[in-house]
Amino acid sequence: MIQISSEKLKEQLVSFAHEIGFNSCRIAECTAPAHATEFREWLREGAHGEMNYMERGEEKRCDPQKVLLGARSIVVLALNYFQGEQVQASEVTAKGKIARYAWGDDYHQVVERKLDKIDKFLREFGGRQKCYVDTGPILERDHAAQAGMGWHGKSTMLIDERLGTWFFLAEILTTLGLPPDEPVPDRCGTCERCIKACPTGAITAPHRLDARRCISYLTIELKGSIPLELRPLIGDRIFGCDDCLEVCPWNRFAQVSQETAFSARQSTTGMCLRDYLGLNDTEFRRLFKKSPIKRIKRRGFLRNVCVALGNVGDVSDIPALKRAAADPEPLIAEHAAWAIEQIRARHDNRPSDLRTRAQPSNEAAIS
Repeated sequence: MIQISSEKLKEQLVSFAHEIGFNSCRIAECTAPAHATEFREWLREGAHGEMNYMERGEEKRCDPQKVLLGARSIVVLALNYFQGEQVQASEVTAKGKIARYAWGDDYHQVVERKLDKIDKFLREFGGRQKCYVDTGPILERDHAAQAGMGWHGKSTMLIDERLGTWFFLAEILTTLGLPPDEPVPDRCGTCERCIKACPTGAITAPHRLDARRCISYLTIELKGSIPLELRPLIGDRIFGCDDCLEVCPWNRFAQVSQETAFSARQSTTGMCLRDYLGLNDTEFRRLFKKSPIKRIKRRGFLRNVCVALGNVGDVSDIPALKRAAADPEPLIAEHAAWAIEQIRARHDNRPSDLRTRAQPSNEAAIS
């Protein structure tokens, strides 16, 4: 076991983290998260929806010692995933929006490989570690804010003055004692652009999110039918939502990530909505191999595609939707039937002079 001072170890750790690709590495004391009480209240309100794992991990999330007994420090890491502007598909047909973090490879696997290297590094100094990327039972943004990685934005997202909001967080609980970093002040001021930008009103107040209304929850975490009243508000979003991030003024400083694994794929930024409906299960898994989208399976993804087509599609999309309405998966069939009704209603409400200009093939498609 290598023996050096905690200050020197931290210096080497930060240098190593940057060497393997992390954009920031900071240290928090391994203490209870600042918003443990608010988290418990949020659970009691049911604002977590069907994310039952939040309740199962409640005690651990409020006490990191229950995650790793004897932990003294939390290493907080950030990895930039910003890819610049989205590549546009054809303007002729409807296309869907996928949250930027899912344009490339699954971040869990990318970040976990880097965490394994840091775990191995810290073990040389006698440390025992628990490493997490998003899935661990800890309130990661509280610990990141305590470490000075950034501050809590009113959208509940963490904001870094250099990276904006376009970064993944990862944490390593360690039994090694490392000098902690200082928190940074909240620099949102009176800005409430994120709150006003939310399409569904999921940000109910500064720092308060009702997940049950959040489009990221509805298109990813929710396994069943999307509530009828929320479907029109989802617009053309088919996996996650970036609206509260896009409007944040701090993102004007964002730089394109150097991590090539996050580069946009044709399947996530260049395909037309109705083309997704032709995917069988094997084709879906092949198209989204190593993608976070694979997690919600074909049934969840095509459900989302149908909702988006119901909101932005036209009569030329109805043949594909009719085939989806006959899909053996009831979830897909239900949302496809809803989408057809929405498109027909829009077409029927078009001004008469526009209806007369419709192509004969389109008229036949809605008969």
